[in-house]
Amino acid sequence: MNPQPAVSPQKIPQSAQAVRISGDFSIDALTSDTVPLQSPGPGQVLVAIKAVSLNYRDVLMVSGKYSPNLQKPLTICSDAAGEVFAVGAGVQRFKPGDRVVASFFQNWLDGEYDREYGKSALGGSIDGVLCTHKLFREEGLLPLPSHLSFEEGSTLPCAALTAWHAMVPTASVKSGDTVLLLGTGGVSIFGLQLAKLHGARAIITSSSNDKLARAKSFGADATVNYRENPDWEKAVFKLTAGRGADIVLEVGGGETLSHSLRAVRPGGQVSLIGVLSGIDSALNIGPILHNNLRVQGIYVGSAAMFRDMNRAIAINGLKPVIDRTFSFAQSREALRYMQSGQHFGKIVITVDATA
Repeated sequence: MNPQPAVSPQKIPQSAQAVRISGDFSIDALTSDTVPLQSPGPGQVLVAIKAVSLNYRDVLMVSGKYSPNLQKPLTICSDAAGEVFAVGAGVQRFKPGDRVVASFFQNWLDGEYDREYGKSALGGSIDGVLCTHKLFREEGLLPLPSHLSFEEGSTLPCAALTAWHAMVPTASVKSGDTVLLLGTGGVSIFGLQLAKLHGARAIITSSSNDKLARAKSFGADATVNYRENPDWEKAVFKLTAGRGADIVLEVGGGETLSHSLRAVRPGGQVSLIGVLSGIDSALNIGPILHNNLRVQGIYVGSAAMFRDMNRAIAINGLKPVIDRTFSFAQSREALRYMQSGQHFGKIVITVDATA
């Protein structure tokens, strides 16, 4: 018996446009290519990508600082929302017209992380989502919360889920806890929103007083300008009556980790998430030992975590914070804006199938 053909109310396009690393590592060297597109096979879903959000990881990928051994050409970016265009035989969860969001790890469905799951990371180990159409396995997609636009939904797979993973299933954030957030990028602003959603107190840092004022408008209880306070952990201790934060979302990496270890309370958790200031650190492990700290690496999260987070987002009507939106043709400009660090929250690229 021949397999059932793909279900679609429209003719399936034979090609897609994709932004790829094809040669040298640099934003300027990115290529916009026409790539062949197949009809979805059994268990596959063809998605018309509507919006893609950026992460600092994408800048590292494009610059060659994440991994110099990437297989090229590689379609970049990991976070996308779109509309189901067609489904292959046996697909049960989705139908043409459904609004969906892609999982960062296509194969990490549930349970603890395994090294094998890293081989399914979009925009790194496998082709990413900065394209007009893309095939996914059915299990690699989730429904987009109904109150969110495609642009808002595209911000969820990496930044939002990373903050959720760090704070909810790992640190068990609860009402009355104090969460320390470093900077005002995507993960930290989602961390702020999720902290307030759980009744926690939020302290946030930045070198910009304007950004700190904006963070207060989104619910931050206290702010610290780290340029004015180089030993900003001392300011955190003052703000917590000498106790320290219960949870720290550590996105800085090498240059900030030692400060975070001194800013957290005894028995607290430092969730190691990002490497904005580099990956190397001359680390004094004394604070970890003497204060019984938990230093937990956080690498995005599973599809099961994603579903739990989306349920909380939908019930509470949480809306992601988008700093600026670019067109598909402005992908290089969007990456340069990410690289500049000027953003507050997320940067999004809208995708037009006719681009």
